[in-house]
Amino acid sequence: MRRVAVLGAGSWGTALSVHLARQGHRVSLWGRDRALVDDIRARRANPVYLPDIGIPHEVAVTAALEEALDAVELVVSAMPSHGCRGVIHRAAPLVPPGVTIVSATKGIEADTLRRPSEVIVDELGRQHPVVVLSGPSFAAEVARELPTAVVAASSDAQAARLVQHEFRGPYFRLYESDDVVGVELGGALKNVIAIAAGVVEGLALGHNAQAALITRGLAEVTRLACAAGARRDTPAGLSGLGDLVLTCTGDLSRNRRVGIELAHGRTLDEILSAMKMIAEGVRTTSAALALGARFGVELPIATQMHEVLSGRVDVRGAVEALMGRRQRAEAESA
Repeated sequence: MRRVAVLGAGSWGTALSVHLARQGHRVSLWGRDRALVDDIRARRANPVYLPDIGIPHEVAVTAALEEALDAVELVVSAMPSHGCRGVIHRAAPLVPPGVTIVSATKGIEADTLRRPSEVIVDELGRQHPVVVLSGPSFAAEVARELPTAVVAASSDAQAARLVQHEFRGPYFRLYESDDVVGVELGGALKNVIAIAAGVVEGLALGHNAQAALITRGLAEVTRLACAAGARRDTPAGLSGLGDLVLTCTGDLSRNRRVGIELAHGRTLDEILSAMKMIAEGVRTTSAALALGARFGVELPIATQMHEVLSGRVDVRGAVEALMGRRQRAEAESA
């Protein structure tokens, strides 16, 4: 049994809290919204993000970082990418020395183009091992104890094995990796492709188009990840292809939902204002293009999704632009 703090009371943070409590750990779930925290504590359920999942009494819910981080042995960072730095900065003086940090955030910081694990190191320094948790994992399915397999990636093999051991459950399996770059970029970039997959679904363009989109999306993710230093085999694994397939085809995918609604003629502002949860792909699209420019990698799907999200091109125009690109060998770099 370990003392674990989960920072972020959204769907993923709540699901991980429930899961870790089931494995026998003493968990503190921290949320920044005091009203939501009070509601969760009273209902023993998260009425906004996971209303149908009971939260065990072994999970202490709090809006005080000092309380959540008191004497912890593991910290899970489960905030949206745009909130990660601010919360970790506040938490830094409260985290006990040497505690392992688990990054469960999928995205890229817009201003700096830093991956979440890099943001954590920026704020905490290198005295804390960081393990990235990523892979095909809808929060609601983990909370319902449905079989799930993910990756625990770290440059510190001992820390990765610690997370493997402490997070494992009868329905939750973890694979170890030392390719942090590949695992994190796979988890971030698949959200961009998922918006495009939603467009294909919303326009009823068929299974042929969906299969082509996912396959060429994987090629796009792989090119950029490898240019950034990832191994070529990592995007073909759980944190790349696995997460990509889930997010592009699953009804619980928020990013896919954005694409579907865009295809139905709704504006981005209308779509986002009606969503309770964050669709990370909206923010990640421009960051992906900036990374592509940094590394000299062409990203055709991300480019067209950026044009659609910015309102410069409609969804059918984006599809026509992709289909009308110069034909080339499949193995070419773009």
